[in-house]
Amino acid sequence: MNKKTRLICTPLLALSTAFSVSSYAENHWPDLPEGFKEGISAQVGDKLFVGLGSAGKQFYMLDLNNLSAGWQQKALFSGQPRSGATASVVGQEIYVFGGSGKDKESDASPILFDTVYRYDAKDDSWEQVNTSAPVGLLGSSSYSPDNKNIIFFGGYNKEYFDSYLHDVMTTDKNENPEAWQKIVNDYMGMKPAAYQWNQKVFSYQPETQTWSVLGISPYFANCGSALVTDGITATLISGEIKPGLRTTEVKQYHYGKGQPWNSMHSLPSPKSGVVQEGVAGAFAGKSNGVTIVAGGANFHGAKAAFESGKMFAHDGLAKAFNSEMYIEKDGLWSTVSNLPEGLAYGASFTTKDGVLIVGGEKSDRSLSKKVYMLAWNGSTVVVKD
Repeated sequence: MNKKTRLICTPLLALSTAFSVSSYAENHWPDLPEGFKEGISAQVGDKLFVGLGSAGKQFYMLDLNNLSAGWQQKALFSGQPRSGATASVVGQEIYVFGGSGKDKESDASPILFDTVYRYDAKDDSWEQVNTSAPVGLLGSSSYSPDNKNIIFFGGYNKEYFDSYLHDVMTTDKNENPEAWQKIVNDYMGMKPAAYQWNQKVFSYQPETQTWSVLGISPYFANCGSALVTDGITATLISGEIKPGLRTTEVKQYHYGKGQPWNSMHSLPSPKSGVVQEGVAGAFAGKSNGVTIVAGGANFHGAKAAFESGKMFAHDGLAKAFNSEMYIEKDGLWSTVSNLPEGLAYGASFTTKDGVLIVGGEKSDRSLSKKVYMLAWNGSTVVVKD
């Protein structure tokens, strides 16, 4: 499970066609006040927002027209803290869906939230919206193709995951190791379809507070996919198809089209002779006409284990936080230079200077507060901080 997600992370894109790299001085991009992962991100004009996840109720804004001010603290989130939520923008408002956390601090285990919250960027205020998500949206991806509707892909099954979290967190691992391990093995050992992750494409219209189903994805439901948008088109890159197992698939959804889905080339191998496992919680966006995908987490060896029939594919494998970067140009993927370190589950934004990536979890499981700009210069991706 990952972010936006999303993220899981959900970048809202402002495309640039000129081959330009940021002319700002080195160390120009201000770091966050604290390490950050598994929160939400959203872009309202030239203002970038991140928060929740490991930041609790904290919410920060970076004004691209006033970088010297750094990340400014905004109004605290008014709901319960949550990780793995997804966020999308309509007008000047940021809508937050799903995520996992405790409804009350005294609760024995977290739940998947079905509540919806709205942040007004003009007033710097939060409020809960009088609606509930019809499915679990933990780990889902979302975007608004028309500044009116919000479209959703993926999401954990609320009933199944709530039950698993309750059972595993109310069983004492030290006193009942066999019972605890059986709970984990039974859940992690299911086939992908058995998790019943959301395969429907849902639409939510804030103006009327109505939900509708636009169709069913022909692919396995994904969680923790990277999402890159271009007008009505959303490109979903990799992500999980079950806990611990990723997919290399890349596909596009075209809002409003009669046949909205089409398959793209899969992510390439990170280097010769190495299996591409797929990644969850990767950073992604557009720079000078190409799509950049960077970082993300996976379990090296899980794909081979799964293909050999082992459903608990990541059992005994260490989680890898990757530094590889990929670019897609004219429909073809290639590898480029790496990030300075392995990172996953942060936030990413497309800006006029390139793809700005924010925070993330590092290989030692600590949290990064670093901010990097990734810019395609025609031959490689330049990384600046």
